[in-house]
Amino acid sequence: MSERLTPERPYDVVLYGASGFVGQQTVQYFANHASPEQVRWAIAGRNRQKLEAVRDRMGVKVDVLVADSQDQPAIEAIVAQTRVLLTTAGPFALYGTALVDACVRFRTHYVDITGETPWVRTLIDRYHAEAAANGTRIIPCCGFDSVPSDLGTYLVVRHIQREWGLPCQQVNAYFQAFGGFNGGTLASAFNLYDSDAAAQMYQPFLLNPSPPDTQVAEGNRDPQTPSFDADLNTWVGPFFMGPVNTRIVRRSSALYEEWQQPYGPDFAYQEYFKFDEPLAWLKATGVTAGLALFTGVLQQSQLRSLLQPILPQPGSGPSEQTMNQGWFSCELVGTAVDGRKLRGLIRDQGDPGNRATVKFVCESALSLALQTDQLPGGPMRGGILTPATGLGEVLAERLRRTGMTVAINP
Repeated sequence: MSERLTPERPYDVVLYGASGFVGQQTVQYFANHASPEQVRWAIAGRNRQKLEAVRDRMGVKVDVLVADSQDQPAIEAIVAQTRVLLTTAGPFALYGTALVDACVRFRTHYVDITGETPWVRTLIDRYHAEAAANGTRIIPCCGFDSVPSDLGTYLVVRHIQREWGLPCQQVNAYFQAFGGFNGGTLASAFNLYDSDAAAQMYQPFLLNPSPPDTQVAEGNRDPQTPSFDADLNTWVGPFFMGPVNTRIVRRSSALYEEWQQPYGPDFAYQEYFKFDEPLAWLKATGVTAGLALFTGVLQQSQLRSLLQPILPQPGSGPSEQTMNQGWFSCELVGTAVDGRKLRGLIRDQGDPGNRATVKFVCESALSLALQTDQLPGGPMRGGILTPATGLGEVLAERLRRTGMTVAINP
């Protein structure tokens, strides 16, 4: 038996929600990348028949564990058997809390693909202190929300500090992407806008340990309009995932400051959608207006009810062709306190909301399962963490080995 396993913990990783649209892709990823000699894993969810069908279709010989997310004893029985729990079962505000609660109590590391920042705030309030004390890494937002933003910023900042000997003043990220939405992502968004917590999404420092002073908060408000960016020499606009990703990056910066490893004084982070010529200004204006309209529809329950039937439903998503043809690019520009600029790039082939998200979350789980001693802060760091504070360089190197571009000064 592996030294990493005990009779009480027969699994390295359990994939929860494995019969869902993204969950099935995590099973396929583990089947392709996690050899049984290296990682012992199982799949879990609430419907044994569906789980067994997924297992048989993928041609893998893994155990099937059954527990409804609201059945606390059954959840505990699963969590107690694994060192890492990976869940793709959203909306996470509905189905995730019992899993996190059990993981903290049983000291089982946890990763997910949520972008529901108000829910993450509740996790911080309820569980951060206990998880920090017992060395359990609870790491939400390990999908396209928010690995490129958070890990990219961390790598740029640390390179500036290490190579130039200077603090970092600011990082901006610029996204381009092509792909499709799956029904689970949309269901999470709809659930969030149905809840009382939706207004919290617009607090720039929602996930920070404590709020910054007013001047710093004003300088980090979400961009609302297109603008010309001199660093990229083109037009940029608000990025629809910015209200999620920026909160995660700012939490990373704040936690590292608490641990005496700050990014820089009054460090600022912002992100944008990048538009290429020709007609970059027109594209930026049109997409920004469309995003504002769609957000307005989401906020109106009556309008949303008209839209929902024609959008992908939970359990469905883009075609294999769309997911394979998709891609994303995250360009980063870091500014040192002396004004010098450093560029970074995270880019990969594959639909960002599915292919990239699956790669990010699976490699995050494998980082926890296989390289615990090499993670930031050593094996006893815990809390409600972020990709940068909980996984850092270990995740970056694992992603590079999959063929993803993760580069500084590309």
